[in-house]
Amino acid sequence: MPHSHPTNTSLLELHLTGIPGLQHLHRWISIPFCIMYLITLAGNSILLCMIKADPSLHLPMFLFLSMLAVIDLVMSTSITPKMLGIFWFHSTAISLDACLTQMYFVHAFSVMESGVLVAMAFDRYVAICNPLRYLSILTSPIVAVIGLATLLRAVVFMSPLTFQVRHLPLCSPAVVDHSYCEHMAVLKLACGDAAFSNTYSLSVSTYVGSFDSLLIALSYALILRAVLNLSSLEARKKTFSTCGSHLCVMALFYIPGLLSMYMEKYHQDLPPHVQVLLADIYLLIPPAFNPLIYGIRTKQICDGARRVISR
Repeated sequence: MPHSHPTNTSLLELHLTGIPGLQHLHRWISIPFCIMYLITLAGNSILLCMIKADPSLHLPMFLFLSMLAVIDLVMSTSITPKMLGIFWFHSTAISLDACLTQMYFVHAFSVMESGVLVAMAFDRYVAICNPLRYLSILTSPIVAVIGLATLLRAVVFMSPLTFQVRHLPLCSPAVVDHSYCEHMAVLKLACGDAAFSNTYSLSVSTYVGSFDSLLIALSYALILRAVLNLSSLEARKKTFSTCGSHLCVMALFYIPGLLSMYMEKYHQDLPPHVQVLLADIYLLIPPAFNPLIYGIRTKQICDGARRVISR
């Protein structure tokens, strides 16, 4: 049974509805969400342990993969436990400070993940197109600088967003029609003018999504051009398979995220649960698939796992 919305909640406390219109299916929806979260925890944790334990995996590619695993763990953990609490126990209440913290982590780590995906695409380009200069181009200091740059970009872009929301007056009923504290869903509670915050959010999301996906597409286009010049048919098939799986996971990250944001803004006639489910898919599926696609399908990771187990 859907639970009723509170009408006199203190503005220091908000209520998340979960998936609007599908509250009667929350327990069923929680099953795949819980499974994906467990896969995310197990897959990324094992991946980090393998990379740390095997010195042969201390290469730029796997350092970027470690960054991605940490980001996925933090991003998933920032929303999924609370989401499952809503689905299982109707624990909808969340303090305003906790909500803003969750919002910051979700959006900042999404920007960081996008930056790391660009770095990984560049890493693959250098490894395939300039293999003899790979270690001289992607030295440890360069990898550290790239990681720091992705962190600083996320902080610079997302800090003003959270600051703006924190200083907006919010009106009762303090009900967020979402399964987590998504920026635009929280902005609907604003009593004051939220036009600047809306515009800023859309601009940053469009810039990050468009610019980063363009760089990734360019990197893989150059990779494919180089692969087509290979004489070995087996090498071509292997590279096409690897690049195809990488691009599919990246598409699952970028497309649902941008779609959910633009539909929230411009297509408000669509059922709310469609927008919320798209936003959830964007945050839950890539972290579960990344260790499988980038880890298990990578020969060096499998070989490293065998060496660690044999030791």
